Amino acid sequence: MDGYLVSTDGSATSADRAAVVRALHAGTLLWLDLRGAGQDTLAMLREDFGFHPVALQNMADFGQRPKAENFGDMAYIVGYTATRFLGKLVEVHLCYSGQYLITVSRKGCAALDQIRAGLTADGGPPATHGGPAQLILLHRIADSMTDSFFGPLSELDDRIDKVLEQIFARPRQDELESLLRMQRWLVGVRKVVTPQRDVAAALMSGLTVLPGKTEAADPYLRDLYDHVIRVSDQIDSYRDLLSNGMDAYLSVVSNRQNEVMKQLTVIATVFLPLSFLTGFFGQNFGWMVRHLGGLVTFLVLGVGTELIAVAALYWLIRRRGWF
Repeated sequence: MDGYLVSTDGSATSADRAAVVRALHAGTLLWLDLRGAGQDTLAMLREDFGFHPVALQNMADFGQRPKAENFGDMAYIVGYTATRFLGKLVEVHLCYSGQYLITVSRKGCAALDQIRAGLTADGGPPATHGGPAQLILLHRIADSMTDSFFGPLSELDDRIDKVLEQIFARPRQDELESLLRMQRWLVGVRKVVTPQRDVAAALMSGLTVLPGKTEAADPYLRDLYDHVIRVSDQIDSYRDLLSNGMDAYLSVVSNRQNEVMKQLTVIATVFLPLSFLTGFFGQNFGWMVRHLGGLVTFLVLGVGTELIAVAALYWLIRRRGWF
């Protein structure tokens, strides 16, 4: 087994089945943090902890939707934690009873490592205020998993502001790709945070029973639900910002394209009478060749009419506000 065994005194050692069983029977097992659920781990959970077969099946199946269920005297919870901005989310399975707390992740979790290091530094779990130590630790872990979203979401806010500034200054294809990349990541985060909010509500309302829970634990659960709600509200706000950013990008690009088309139309309009005049006086009729000649005729009819046409079009375009 790959993981750590945390005792009630805060000491952490490598997870070994014999040591885990001894701590479980002695009542000193506080937290068992495992990486992966191999056959040896599942065998221990089935034989020594008496896990339900459905719980064992869920334990080995990653990629689940956040949920909370009861299996006898054990609460089984699936949640996610964020790693970094635009990074992958880490799935964590939590099994809680009044005698133990077990967490299982595929390849480890930085948030759990920090909590384990904090327990070792503090010399044990925090004050229980009349509840099981595992329940207080469960709140700390779930709260840390929820708070892990605040940092990446804050960076997302800064990135959105920078992209919007660049869009209004000079939109490029890079800004559109950045918006799509952030939108895709935010959709993935929303898919897990929304059901995690339902999980926190189920724990707070008692729909999912936490063994050993007393009224003293209610403030912790309300605090957890409040944090999840804040994350969910931020996600909805940033989703609207990204949608507005996409609309702003398309609007700015469309306006710039309209400006270019207007400039090209003005240029084409100016050259239209010039092309007509040069084409008219360029006809090879004998009368025109014999009677239209000389410098004065060239300056008046050849150059003068074109200058008058350009001046008249310029006056008309300025009068209508096309410039």
